[in-house]
Amino acid sequence: MERRLIEKSVYKNLPDILKSLTDLFDGREKDIVLLSSLGVLSNCIPNVFGIYDGENIYPHLYIIIIAPPASGKGVMNNSRILIEKIHDKILNDSRTENSICEQDKKKNKDNIEPCPNLQVKILPANISNAEMYSYLGSSQHGVLIMESEADTMSNMLNNDWSNYSDVLRKAFHHEPISISRKIEKVFEDIKEPKLAMVISGTPDQLKPLIKSKENGLFSRFIIYNFDEVSEFKNVFAQKTRNNKTVFNKIGEEIYDLYGILANTTESIEFSFTESQQRKFLSRIKPIRNDIINNHSEAFISNLHRHGLVLFRIAMILTVLRNKSTIKEQKSIICSDRDFITALYLTKTLLRHSQFTFNTIDNGVLSIQDEEILDSLTHVFSRKEAIDSGEKKGIPKRTIDDKLAQWQRKKAIRKVKKGTYRKL
Repeated sequence: MERRLIEKSVYKNLPDILKSLTDLFDGREKDIVLLSSLGVLSNCIPNVFGIYDGENIYPHLYIIIIAPPASGKGVMNNSRILIEKIHDKILNDSRTENSICEQDKKKNKDNIEPCPNLQVKILPANISNAEMYSYLGSSQHGVLIMESEADTMSNMLNNDWSNYSDVLRKAFHHEPISISRKIEKVFEDIKEPKLAMVISGTPDQLKPLIKSKENGLFSRFIIYNFDEVSEFKNVFAQKTRNNKTVFNKIGEEIYDLYGILANTTESIEFSFTESQQRKFLSRIKPIRNDIINNHSEAFISNLHRHGLVLFRIAMILTVLRNKSTIKEQKSIICSDRDFITALYLTKTLLRHSQFTFNTIDNGVLSIQDEEILDSLTHVFSRKEAIDSGEKKGIPKRTIDDKLAQWQRKKAIRKVKKGTYRKL
């Protein structure tokens, strides 16, 4: 079943930086570029924070794109260009500082102070638990994990020495983390870890990464899930020649913005207006009631964290829209335009997350699903299923999701377009 594309109104109202990137693509590729760019840029906005539920919150996002092979999700890698110049600068400066320190220690034998840990901006997923703490500890404004194959991280989380799942869960909320290892002489105490992730993979690669939808890691991800395989496109098309050039140009702008924000003497606070706060609450509460009445209550944690995701996306959009004047500001207020854009985008992403949530299970049907199926004949149409769902107050979109899930659970089989048979 086709999962919904991001609404056109979202693209129409993006800040110019994001619009210039997404205008290069169409369809699913356009959505992937937007989401992966937001994930990368969430690690390029230092010294900007907002207060959410009484806590300081920074822009960092976790994003995973799930699709079959040959589906076009590889365009995600273009977004890495946006942060590469920042990464190279931080890494090279850190290497120089470390080299000077090592030379000084050779000259001055009395200097027993350890040299500073290496700093990076982009972090590979195939690292040990201790390395994860080390890089998060040495980072001033956060790191980004970017992997085009989800099983790279899955393999790490399956090992005792590299299972940093708890770090991923805590870093999402900037909760303090610490590690102490006597043998390796490792001690790290990180008050506000900052981590962003952009990952892609196939549905099979998702399963080992998120073994349980109740373990908390699943609900922290922005999930974009689709199952169409892309057509073989014209790999010689003129319009694709300038893609890298545009990303490099925007990367230069992001590098300059990062430098301005990193050197600010005071952090800049982002906030909603009172009207936006009221609208935020009025939109979230009905969705919560719908989940309780028509879906699994276990999905509630996903909804709550998508509220935080909405706040972070609005923060990123606001900074990008105000980048030319941001160094003069001590605080920034979200515009109604960016608030509505973040709201519409998050609403679409919540549906993708809900669909994925419903496919991670043991094949057992819920009581509600059984009641709907029991009300249908042995061979039934999509329209009959929708009519049965409407009697229970279930919208058409949700029934379409259920039909796809029932096929995966082998409760029904598709006989022909719009017609199904119970198994």
